[in-house]
Amino acid sequence: MEPSTLEVDAFVTFTLAILLLFVGKELTQRMPALRKYSIPEPVVGGFLCTLVVGLLYFVANIRIHFDLNVRDLLLLYFFAGIGLKSEVKTLLAGGRPLLVLLALSATFIILQNMLGMGVASTFGLDPRAGLLVGSISLVGGIGTTLAWVPDFTERLGISNALEIGTAGSMLGLIIACIIGGPIANYLMREHKLQPSHDARLEIGVVHGADSADTRLDYYGVLRAWLWLNLALLLGQGLASMIRSTGLNLPDFVGSLLAGIVLRNITPLILPRQSARNWKKVSQGLALISDICLGMFLTMALMGLQLWALKGVFGFVFSTLVLQVILTLFYTIWVVFRFMGKDYEAAVLCAGFGGIALGSTSTAVANMSAVTRQYGAAHRAFIIVPLVGGFFIDLVNALVISWMSR
Repeated sequence: MEPSTLEVDAFVTFTLAILLLFVGKELTQRMPALRKYSIPEPVVGGFLCTLVVGLLYFVANIRIHFDLNVRDLLLLYFFAGIGLKSEVKTLLAGGRPLLVLLALSATFIILQNMLGMGVASTFGLDPRAGLLVGSISLVGGIGTTLAWVPDFTERLGISNALEIGTAGSMLGLIIACIIGGPIANYLMREHKLQPSHDARLEIGVVHGADSADTRLDYYGVLRAWLWLNLALLLGQGLASMIRSTGLNLPDFVGSLLAGIVLRNITPLILPRQSARNWKKVSQGLALISDICLGMFLTMALMGLQLWALKGVFGFVFSTLVLQVILTLFYTIWVVFRFMGKDYEAAVLCAGFGGIALGSTSTAVANMSAVTRQYGAAHRAFIIVPLVGGFFIDLVNALVISWMSR
């Protein structure tokens, strides 16, 4: 019997996401283990919703469909906020590490795909089906999966490409949200790393921070909102310019670049105004970015459909177990060492776990959870979004084209 579908409109979905974010924050405050391992707060509430929705489907034969249109706008606000807190001197300092992380990421994509293809062969499938539980669904995410599915279905004859890719992306996102914090926690404990204790976070505030240091100003928040909207407007233009070159990159890349441009030309145009007000604007940006990221990730998890696993669970689950082992080994023994073996590197590794199995937004959420606990890591918040949201998509597309021949 076909399941009955319950449509939840955009306003109710948004309201429910706020409630789930409250649930996640409250449970994180009440459960020390969640804070100790830096599990992102939105993951807690969003994952509970995923379980309830899945239970309703399998027990009561009710399929719940949430209208998630506002989710993508929240992501644009979030990355615009990251860009607006990025100074040129920080970007220049991240030049060499950015290239190193890009090279490490490119190597990992190849290893990830080789592993997926090997498991597919073991299951008697076309080896190229393994790419769908490799960098297509994991590093690439659901957007890359949907973009490649027609090619795998029509050219390669893999009829269940959509089911395999969607299931890989879904499970990968859940795991990526969980492993980042424990990776950073392990590295800090194993290598006796000292936290930065820098409370000037890109997103949110440090746990237990003095309220006097984080007091918000009405005009600071309003100015932050204005700058964010200006960044989104400029970002639309930059995204259109990028698409006109033939590159198919996520829309948030334009917002990120626009934020960087506005942040660094403002002091040249309005030097006094910028110096006097930017600290308050920065606090407003941290608040708005925190809310937008939390809401985006909560809604992303709300949209997961566990029933998509039916029929491909064995292959996808077996592959992902091995992919997680590969990710942990590579992140801890390779990425951490090449990125400097310090606190910044540990935070970056939490982000790499998010990139490797989930998405750039997951990577930043992981890093945000760690920095709330131990203090800011400014360079990591520049390098990871640029590599994960911009360069790695180009590399991934080339690798997938080569390995799917």
